[in-house]
Amino acid sequence: MSTADPAKFEADRHRIRETHLRPAADRPASTARGLHHTALISSDVETTVRFYQGLLGFPLTELIENRDYPGSSHFFFDIGNGNLLAFFDLPGLDLGPYAEVLGGLHHMAISVDPARWDELVTRLAEAGVEHTVHSGVSVYFQDPDGARIELIADPLGEMYGTKVL
Repeated sequence: MSTADPAKFEADRHRIRETHLRPAADRPASTARGLHHTALISSDVETTVRFYQGLLGFPLTELIENRDYPGSSHFFFDIGNGNLLAFFDLPGLDLGPYAEVLGGLHHMAISVDPARWDELVTRLAEAGVEHTVHSGVSVYFQDPDGARIELIADPLGEMYGTKVL
């Protein structure tokens, strides 16, 4: 972590907001329709299915061969609103453990209904999955391969009471 002056970081954020952030009424429509899928890497297909479908309740929707790497699987989970969470396994490649790197995944936040959020936090605890609850609406944990996941009970487009969309 940098030991630079926090005031400089805030000044940079202020400058970027002033330069680039437009009021909602002045923003053009996005050229995108939504997130089709995010793809992560799985070390074991069945372990991943048990975790995401069995523990978290995200239904497995498809399991096919990865067109780019023969023998590899490409599989998908429904995370609501037409969005998918996808995985590849890459058998035979000597991949190291998950690492947070520039351009890599910091965490993935998945919106869940507040009533289901409490249930999922309980499931994580009962399954022995280490987790941290933050602000009463977010729970952070790692999946079987170390990817950091957040389940957030705030409505889509909001974060901790602030509109972000």
